[in-house]
Amino acid sequence: MPGRNSIVIKLILVITLSSSLIFAVTLGYNYYRSRIILEKELEGNARNLAMSLVNRVETVLTSVTKVTEGVARSLETGRYNEAELLSLIKTTLENNPDIYGSCIAFEPFAFKASSRLYAPYYYREKGKIAFSRLEDSYKFVPYLYWDWYQIPRELNRLEWSEPYFDEGAGNIPMSTCSVPFYAQSGGTKLLKGIVTADISLESLTELVSSVKILKTGYAALLSRNGMVLAHPLKEAVMNETFFSIAEARNDPSLRELGKKMVRGETGFILYKSLVGVRSWMYYAPIRSTGWTLAVVFPESELLANVTRLSITMMLMGLTGILLLTLAVISIARSITKPLRSLAAATHVMASGNFDLELPPVKSNDEVGVLARDFQMMKESLKEYIKNLTETTAAKERIQSELNVATDIQASLLPRLFPAFPDRPEFDIFASMDPAKEVGGDFYDFFFIDQNNLCFLIADVAGKGVPAALYMMVAKTLLKSEGQRLGEPGQILSCVNNILAADNDSCMFATVFCAILDTRNGEVRFANAGHNPPLIMDSGGVRYMTLKSGFVLGPMPDTDYATEHLSMLPGDTLFLYTDGVNEATNFADELFGEPQLLAALQNGPKEELKEIVHNIRTEVTRHANGAPQSDDVTMVAIKYRGKAA
Repeated sequence: MPGRNSIVIKLILVITLSSSLIFAVTLGYNYYRSRIILEKELEGNARNLAMSLVNRVETVLTSVTKVTEGVARSLETGRYNEAELLSLIKTTLENNPDIYGSCIAFEPFAFKASSRLYAPYYYREKGKIAFSRLEDSYKFVPYLYWDWYQIPRELNRLEWSEPYFDEGAGNIPMSTCSVPFYAQSGGTKLLKGIVTADISLESLTELVSSVKILKTGYAALLSRNGMVLAHPLKEAVMNETFFSIAEARNDPSLRELGKKMVRGETGFILYKSLVGVRSWMYYAPIRSTGWTLAVVFPESELLANVTRLSITMMLMGLTGILLLTLAVISIARSITKPLRSLAAATHVMASGNFDLELPPVKSNDEVGVLARDFQMMKESLKEYIKNLTETTAAKERIQSELNVATDIQASLLPRLFPAFPDRPEFDIFASMDPAKEVGGDFYDFFFIDQNNLCFLIADVAGKGVPAALYMMVAKTLLKSEGQRLGEPGQILSCVNNILAADNDSCMFATVFCAILDTRNGEVRFANAGHNPPLIMDSGGVRYMTLKSGFVLGPMPDTDYATEHLSMLPGDTLFLYTDGVNEATNFADELFGEPQLLAALQNGPKEELKEIVHNIRTEVTRHANGAPQSDDVTMVAIKYRGKAA
């Protein structure tokens, strides 16, 4: 049975997943394009349906408007007594079934000098025409203050009122078309009254609701202020506006949609309907009244056929992918059978058994070539492992010897501190971190007599084993000659001549050698090309000014001058090799003398161990992970004065 990482499994996964991806992309694109096409067709159909409804509503409203204007013109051109006036209103109502009620409301004392208000009103009630006097029906608020009278009176033009419930007269939700009429008096037009025609909102609702849209789609009607006039949500009709519903839902998009409708715009959008269903809506204005008519298509019903088709295609595709997978399994297993046998044999070889015979493969295809190459590789590996074993053993011997050399070199340098616990006149501390297993830097300190301490620091050119060997010779000579001669300049001159005598490889070392008189703090020193030390005294921290001198080793008969320095109690001398000031980071930026000076100025001053460790920390921080390129060696000596 192939493992989950076998070629068969990978081949099956690649082909199956690739086929599935291609099918998914194709199905998704087909669904996307079908939806786009459907939405475009829907927009056109919705526009036609909405405009058809708008035209039907406009037809009703226009006919009512024309009838109302005709009555107003008749009143302006003719003179009617009360009976004729009532007959005109009643006849108008009888001949126009779209009109629910009609009224002629006069200005105060405009009809009769004896009557302040006069407003006869005919309306439909239970299939018959009823009569009422609005000056009697509106007992608490005279008709003069109602919107259907006051707005056209002030604007001097035809106006459709906002829908309202006519309590006291028609007693139904309605909207009123109001037309002012005038009388001529001495060439001046004087307002005589308002002719009205009411339409029942129930009839408009029936007209709008008569349109069937999918299963649960609907048409809705909104007033010019956003009030719901016709909608399946019955409790919202005449009780809610588009904006109050938007506020209740905290839905800014619904509020913006309401603003567009109130402005008389036309649009086609996807939104969450008032009944909480994602739907497409086309809305258009009814110009004569400023109202908005909208047709709503639930998205789920609209896309039902596309969704069913996509599901059918998906099932067909999955069946095809399953059949393709079975075919791939059969073909892949037949191709990879010899490979599996070869893999089993190489697995045994991987455990170290190179004497195993590989299974024979007689074919001349890629599998046969692979089997023959494996046979050759097996023989080559046997030979290579034999050579590698011998080489590794040799390297291990060398590494072992290097480790011993490291220990030997470390043991040559003083490592126990305090070095002279019984000598309170001074304190000394040193450290050396080699860049390789063994290094070329070294330091040393020793008494040449009871009162004179010789201390030195040196840096041999190069790194590794050659530098370490040269370092051991130089250190031994410096100590032996130091104890014999007792003067720094003479010590360096003598050691230089000895080293130069047999220096065919031109090795050299820089050395700073000094002798401290522990009785009075006098320091005698000589320099063989080494970095200048720093003195830390009451005046601060500064680099010493000294003669550089020539390095030890390349040239015999070189003279080195002995110089003098007086240290007061508390003064410290700091010696270092170029592994400190030439330490670099990944940007090849040097640590440098200024940064070393600043680190000593800002760092500890009393404890020598803290001074040395602080500088080592600053060098490591500057390197920021860059590999150490040179040995880092430091020596610090503090003169404390003669014990009391």
